[in-house]
Amino acid sequence: MKKFTFIGAGSVVFTRNIVRDLFTFDAFKDSEICLMDIDPEKLEYIRLCCEKIKKTMGVSATITATTDRIEALKGADGVICTVFNGDIDIWRYDIEIPKKYGVDMNIGDTRSIAGIFRAARNIPLMLDICRDIEKYCPNAVFLNYTNPMSMLCRAMQKETKVNVTGLCHSVQGTIEMLAEWIGAPLDEITYTCAGVNHQAFYTEIKWKGKDAYPLIREKIDDPAYYNKEIVRNEMFKHFGYYVTESSGHNSEYNYWFRKRPDLIEKYCSDHEGANWNPGEYAFSLNLRLKRRETWRDDFRKWIDEEEVDTKRSKEYAAEIFNAIIGDGVPFIFNGNVLNHGSISNLPEDTCVEVPVVASRYGLRRCVVGALPDEVAILVNTTARMENLAVDAILEKNKKKLIKACYMDPLCSAVCSLEEIVQMCEELFEINRDFLGDYK
Repeated sequence: MKKFTFIGAGSVVFTRNIVRDLFTFDAFKDSEICLMDIDPEKLEYIRLCCEKIKKTMGVSATITATTDRIEALKGADGVICTVFNGDIDIWRYDIEIPKKYGVDMNIGDTRSIAGIFRAARNIPLMLDICRDIEKYCPNAVFLNYTNPMSMLCRAMQKETKVNVTGLCHSVQGTIEMLAEWIGAPLDEITYTCAGVNHQAFYTEIKWKGKDAYPLIREKIDDPAYYNKEIVRNEMFKHFGYYVTESSGHNSEYNYWFRKRPDLIEKYCSDHEGANWNPGEYAFSLNLRLKRRETWRDDFRKWIDEEEVDTKRSKEYAAEIFNAIIGDGVPFIFNGNVLNHGSISNLPEDTCVEVPVVASRYGLRRCVVGALPDEVAILVNTTARMENLAVDAILEKNKKKLIKACYMDPLCSAVCSLEEIVQMCEELFEINRDFLGDYK
């Protein structure tokens, strides 16, 4: 019997999906699902959800719940992490303070100054979790879903021996979107995708072995498709390769789309047919603030009224666990790992998002080679900035962390160096209880 531990289990949707996916594999139908969250109320709701899934799918699994992380990790074979250190009441300042300086963010959980300070709060917590894994379940496979993905994974992979990789929805989500645009069945599409998390590029996309990029270029000439992802489509038009993460995210990862109100209006406003509103200030924060008011009702509605969908989702986690500790069917996915030569023109010790093979042999990164020069420059800026930020956080070096913020494309497009210092000082002060003393 395998044991799967969910750290930060109190998600309305995510934990349900992964638990359901695990139960679709014969190897895991009798597993123990151990739910851990510091919020007892959310923990009880998600336990009831998992019991409902278990009953509907007719499996013999055991569902346990605890607020004790060590108890949850003891003997675990697989660990899934979705923790969020600081919650909305502190995260909001990562977005609201920069706005005073003209740094306008749509999401603010992965990159730019908000992502850097979120990393500063989360890296110490993630390292604590890893040290507990080393002690209580050293052979476990650890899958991280917490942002900022690449900075957290780099810290964990550099500082611990835990078998950890990070997972994101953007690679499979974007290729599914592009296949739909050109009318191709997804199982007829092959691709190579590499870079850093949320800023990986499809260096090739093929439909039945033929280059599919001409078909994608043709599609985005149509306003109905161009408007769906304006920022990403603009990047594709100018760079020639499609980027993985949404327009809302990518608009705050570079110099070009959010530095002036007229540019936000032109490229990021809610155009007809858009997948979402990438221009809305603090979109993700506002969404989470709304969910804070409704999460109990969302849980109750699902438990009392909704049917359990027993089909496997498109998340990678259960497939990876099955490949390594289940039925042993190899599985290829894009994961977040230390570079070590996988991408030849990115720093050796940066965290990259590249194809990874999961099998009985564990997790093996693939060698992709060099990124095209025109995107390598952009990705290198991100990678080196994040390396500097992670090193600063590990050293608790205030000046070095501020220097990382100097290099952020959005901050540098909007602010002077002195303004970035002032902005960082405000963020250090508001985050004092989470960051401790930086020298």
